[in-house]
Amino acid sequence: MFKIGTHTITNPLLLAPMAGVSDKPFRETCAAQGAGLTVAEMLTSNLQLWDSDKNRLRQAKPGISGPQIVQIAGADPQMMAQAAVAHVESGADIIDINMGCPAKKVLQKAAGSALLKDIQQVESILRAVIDAVDVPVTLKIRTGWCTQSRNGVQVARLAEQLGIAMITVHGRTRQCRFLGNAEYDTIAAIKQSVAIPVIANGDITTPEKAAQVRDYTGADGLMIGRAAQGRPWLFREISHFLRHRKRAPGPGLREISGIILTHVDGIHRLYGDFRGVLFARKHVNWYLRQLALDNLVSAENTSRFWQSFNLCACTNDQITMLNEFFDHLTIDLTIDTRVLAA
Repeated sequence: MFKIGTHTITNPLLLAPMAGVSDKPFRETCAAQGAGLTVAEMLTSNLQLWDSDKNRLRQAKPGISGPQIVQIAGADPQMMAQAAVAHVESGADIIDINMGCPAKKVLQKAAGSALLKDIQQVESILRAVIDAVDVPVTLKIRTGWCTQSRNGVQVARLAEQLGIAMITVHGRTRQCRFLGNAEYDTIAAIKQSVAIPVIANGDITTPEKAAQVRDYTGADGLMIGRAAQGRPWLFREISHFLRHRKRAPGPGLREISGIILTHVDGIHRLYGDFRGVLFARKHVNWYLRQLALDNLVSAENTSRFWQSFNLCACTNDQITMLNEFFDHLTIDLTIDTRVLAA
């Protein structure tokens, strides 16, 4: 349990703000599967770009309990402050500042993790945003700009002094991007250096790894990103393991089919026929890969289904195909169970 301003957080598992992934339907899906907090996709601080279809849909708020957290990115302090104010006026409960994104198009604007090179600019942005709003402001960073400049502790101390309410640390530098293994020594050092809540992020892919990272760093919470793609129930698996130090049984095919169908329906409702089909393909592909990895469905079956599903261009047809796919699987499962019982 920890606090972000006046918000008491009893579930310390957070969904990361992944661009193009952590939209309203995915946030709702992960919250239903045990995520305590979900952070919206990163949104530019340039208000003039907010009316585009892509950015407008990124602002759709999920129907979940708990505080609404939005993330903003940019390099200009005043624009960041204005974006924060606009978000609060539209219902945001917490503003998260992105200083961790390693994407080239973000770095080219001297935003995201590029800011870690310029402590004065970090200070200017944090001051401007904190002074502009009356809700808690949090910060997401990497351990530093490069392996020779891991200045995460310095940034975290500054953030705490200025009034940042929570800091999330991805265990890689900007230089590392998503390559290699995350390191947790810097996160542990940050936790020892500040009194505000510290959230550990990076390579948390299993319940066992989650426990190891929490124990090693002493972090107040854990943020899950890519590992939740196609496996949103990872949150509840981690929660159970942290409490009992043993794995809970994973969801069966019938439950997984319900999760996927509900998620895909949410995608269709948010994005409509054309974009909904495209976004659904991406998520269904992740789900199918996970089913094969968990040996719930053979790789051959998932590959065959994916080839047909990927050609489907209609939302109704996508739902029909998914229903038929899982109906067939559960019928086979029932037959197998009867054979084993006999």
